[in-house]
Amino acid sequence: MHVVVHAHSQPERAQAVVREILRAGGSAQAVIFDVTDAEQTHLALQGLLEEGPIQVLVNNAGIYADELMAAMSFEQWHKVIDVSLNGFFHVTQPLLLPMVRARWGRIINISSVSAVLGNRGQTNYAAAKAGLHGATKSLALELASRGITVNAVAPGIIAGHITDQAFDAAAIKRLVPMRRAGTPEEVAATVSFLASEEAGYISGQIINVNGMMA
Repeated sequence: MHVVVHAHSQPERAQAVVREILRAGGSAQAVIFDVTDAEQTHLALQGLLEEGPIQVLVNNAGIYADELMAAMSFEQWHKVIDVSLNGFFHVTQPLLLPMVRARWGRIINISSVSAVLGNRGQTNYAAAKAGLHGATKSLALELASRGITVNAVAPGIIAGHITDQAFDAAAIKRLVPMRRAGTPEEVAATVSFLASEEAGYISGQIINVNGMMA
């Protein structure tokens, strides 16, 4: 597939992913826009759709603004909801009719274990990602007869710079029954399967990739 790699505040990271795909013999391009800006997103997607329908969509945008809700600011609440939930709508809605006309598609929403279990200081983030769960199930029903599946993947503690800052090895062993952090590759393998032809009878599911945290 031709891969469109999205970024907003860190375009250089999107370009690095594009270069890696090209080196591996694939086809890719980067696109830069703010998913919270409906008009900007619409214009960017219209340009991409001139080349044909986008038939696999991975909604992976998300940010943290952690704070106990009693001390949470208006901005902290709305910014997180805006990226994860409004961003999902802004990106997904314009792609639906072209996908429906093609009668084949895969929509995969990246959620979080926080949406499944809740987490102190993440009422905003958990609410945004849990909102994706409801949207996933409802949209899956709307598209079920069109050859389009809609699923969500809810990762737990996944190795990376954010996890390294937030959890030491002892905390991970205490929190995760499998006693280790997951890997980005394990999450990617789940997404890859859901994007495949073989996953065509799986839709409306929230798939936990969290080492049995939930």
